[in-house]
Amino acid sequence: MERRVVITAGSAITPIGHSKDEIIRHLEEGISGVQKMKKDDLLSGYIHSGVFGTVDYPIAYDFKRRYRKTMGPVSYYACQVAKEVLEASGLDTEFITSGRLGVAFGSTHGSPSVQREIYKSFFSGSRASFSSIGAVDYLKSMVHTTAVNITKMFGITGRVFSSSTACTTSSQSIGFGYEMIRFGRQDAMLCGGADEYDTTTVAVFDNLLACSTDYNDTPHLTPRPFDRQRDGLVVGEGAGALLLEEYEFAKKRGADILGEIIGFSCTNNGGDLILPNPDGITATIRQALKDAAISADAVDFVSAHATATKMGDTIEAQATGRVYADGPVVTGLKSYMGHTMGSCGAIETLISLYMMEKGFIAPTLNLDEVDERCAMINHARHLLEADIRIAAIQNFAFGGVNTCLIIKKP
Repeated sequence: MERRVVITAGSAITPIGHSKDEIIRHLEEGISGVQKMKKDDLLSGYIHSGVFGTVDYPIAYDFKRRYRKTMGPVSYYACQVAKEVLEASGLDTEFITSGRLGVAFGSTHGSPSVQREIYKSFFSGSRASFSSIGAVDYLKSMVHTTAVNITKMFGITGRVFSSSTACTTSSQSIGFGYEMIRFGRQDAMLCGGADEYDTTTVAVFDNLLACSTDYNDTPHLTPRPFDRQRDGLVVGEGAGALLLEEYEFAKKRGADILGEIIGFSCTNNGGDLILPNPDGITATIRQALKDAAISADAVDFVSAHATATKMGDTIEAQATGRVYADGPVVTGLKSYMGHTMGSCGAIETLISLYMMEKGFIAPTLNLDEVDERCAMINHARHLLEADIRIAAIQNFAFGGVNTCLIIKKP
């Protein structure tokens, strides 16, 4: 028998704040978290883009040394939001360590800042430099470092998934966690994703001519999802985590229910590894609606992937329009934070839950003039009072990976 799955706690570290109140303030007041990029000892002078969605506030980590020694920056982010989620959940240690709780958590590529130092040592030509590589450096940098550092810190013994599918990393994590609970494999899942500040990620997109470059001196004016003057994505950093539980279990223990996951779809375009595909996106949205057993007109809000690339926004708008026409209100939340990579799906899901609770829809920032190629959907152009009963969160990644999560107000 299929089981209902609810979200009972969430936390995020984002370029627009860490606390719920701070994130909501940025959304309501239209404040961007994009800033000028920090100087880089390796890549300065080679990257055309000069902006980044930056976490520029201190975080009070209190991790014990036995946990810190295997953690790079990305795992600090991941473990902090995981810690906050577990503390907010009220779950006791007996349950957390029982095997009934699993982890689905990932990042785009582990810890690139640690990897960079390892490679420098490898190729320095110096035996002393090579010998400086520590026994735990790989543990800090490996692609599943976030998931396993979380399990280590909290003694979690259930199933572990560590998606690494770039922009769909944490939305896949949530979706796979949802399926684990729905089909009875776990009673709860700690799901999310994280990515750290590193300009090698910017360099990848910059080399593909996909990064914003026209607003290097005015970073708050980019990215510009769906806008005629958009010129590319802005790479960002951050982390997001959600606790998913089986409904009856959560209800019995009196947990706060933030929302219910009612549908999930994950597909691949089966073709080009970079360009989005309108047919693939359309199929993903429709499959998610089918999984949720709802019609398109039941959806009130769509959190678009909306990276502000010329082709990406156009194809997403057209595919979204095929399914919804101009029905639900659509916002590109990356306009506030940049593209937080592996964490974006979890962060955008949590923000959608915040807006559900508070009864508003944030507008797409910097959307001054809608591109006529993106005009077939119902864009949020200003702050709206709204009763969001059902929301869809869309994310798409290199490799042709598409996801759609559908959540319902409790």
